[in-house]
Amino acid sequence: MEPNKYLDTLKKYETELDDEAVKAETARIIAEGYDQNNTQDVLKFSLSCIDLTSLNPTDNDERIREFTARVNKFEEEYPELENVASICVYPNFAETVSTFLDVSEVDTTVVAGGFPSSQTFNEIKVAECALAITSGADEVDIVINVGQMLAGEYEEMCDTIQECKEACKDRIFKVILETGALKSASLIAKASVLAMYAGADFIKTSTGKIDVAATPEAAYVMCKMIKAYYEQTGTRIGFKVAGGVRTPEDAVKYYTIVKSVLGKDWLTKDLYRIGASSAANNLLSAIVGKPVKHFL
Repeated sequence: MEPNKYLDTLKKYETELDDEAVKAETARIIAEGYDQNNTQDVLKFSLSCIDLTSLNPTDNDERIREFTARVNKFEEEYPELENVASICVYPNFAETVSTFLDVSEVDTTVVAGGFPSSQTFNEIKVAECALAITSGADEVDIVINVGQMLAGEYEEMCDTIQECKEACKDRIFKVILETGALKSASLIAKASVLAMYAGADFIKTSTGKIDVAATPEAAYVMCKMIKAYYEQTGTRIGFKVAGGVRTPEDAVKYYTIVKSVLGKDWLTKDLYRIGASSAANNLLSAIVGKPVKHFL
């Protein structure tokens, strides 16, 4: 047992951040870059980075099949546009999506590990991840145990992340920080570093299941830590914004932050995702120049 390895890891990074300074810097980045990035190409790219999400208590096999069918039909109806990156559902629908999804470049993503609270037995979290993989999931999103993060129980939190990562084998593994519950820039920075150190392929802002979801400030801090982690380790970790991303304007703001902090190398769906539902139709409407509701 190495009780200090997580504290030692955190010491390698500047995680003591001033909230007001973060707010000011985020506002500056958006003000200086928004107009330049508010283009059709950026809207098209943003659409292609969407993890098209259905996480409703009313979901059932019939609805998820139809949800998947709309993605299948996208190429036929909009052949000039790139499809979404993945379909994101609860783990019990992994088989439904993977069975009915006909588009090879679109992945099946699931939320697992006791989503959205991460408050269950570790054995259940790990088993849920493993079952999702055997059911056809290409990507798995889990949530950190926010209570452990707030209490400074870093070893317990990171051990769970590592065990879930192992259960996911070589699939894309995203770790949700639930930044609205962490609140401060410093805690978001620390959680970012610990999640990456524990094995995340992506770090993700939010579940969308609490009142405060993604914010530009949280995105800025996470991107800042991804850059620092890359400079320390040479490993590129992806960034996913989710929770409250609804409009083309939202998409342009987050694109602007990623481009400014991380640079063009991160502007690929291998390293940047948007978790969204209504944003897909809103982006598509802005691209084609009229209201459309292609996606459910």
